[in-house]
Amino acid sequence: MAMETETQTVDAIPRYLIGVRLREPLQAEDYLVEAFDLHVGDFSVVETAAGTAVGEVRRPKRPLPESKRDRLFRKVIRKATTSEANDWRERREREKRAAVTCQERARQKNLHLKVVDVDIQPDGRRVTVLFNAEDRVDFRELVRDLAHEFRARIEMRQVGARDTTKVMDGIGPCGRQLCCSSWLKKFEPISVKMAKTQDMPLTDNRLLGNCGRLKCCLLYEFSTYEQLRGYLPRVGKACQAE
Repeated sequence: MAMETETQTVDAIPRYLIGVRLREPLQAEDYLVEAFDLHVGDFSVVETAAGTAVGEVRRPKRPLPESKRDRLFRKVIRKATTSEANDWRERREREKRAAVTCQERARQKNLHLKVVDVDIQPDGRRVTVLFNAEDRVDFRELVRDLAHEFRARIEMRQVGARDTTKVMDGIGPCGRQLCCSSWLKKFEPISVKMAKTQDMPLTDNRLLGNCGRLKCCLLYEFSTYEQLRGYLPRVGKACQAE
């Protein structure tokens, strides 16, 4: 009886989720939060795989849905101090300036690449440079220059067109923020078959997203069209309603 009472008491404790992003280009992730008075725009200290980190609240606190009660979420430890919040903002400003510096150094060496983003670790010992390039790039000399510039270990990480657009963000032809930047967690394979199934003209440039690749939204209704095509009559076929 004591164990049952204890279990019921634990289950009765209200649990909430709150959306926190650790870096500005990243999407907010859900964290468990207790009785902290946090609002959108505030900063908090959260659990991470490497320990703890400061993040910005992007989605307000909401009750934990029944469908997610079995999932494991990292927790919000506490509200960040003013000093920690300022450090977070200052590091992002350093990253923006570092991206400009990296692009200038690459241009000086006639390297055909586009610097997408720069991630500087809080201790400043590691700098990760995200870049996009159509062809293979020999960036060994660039890495040496950047290591001297930032006094840190440099990691160059190439990303594709979709990941580049995800980081850069933008507005889609629908007039809303890009799906990949706002809520899409991962990229699914998109094929011409999806456009054909939905009777969309393959020569229409409107099939391409901001990244120059087939739009991710071609996937959203593809399964419905495919299912309907399995039992609906073909176009032009004579049929009679029962």
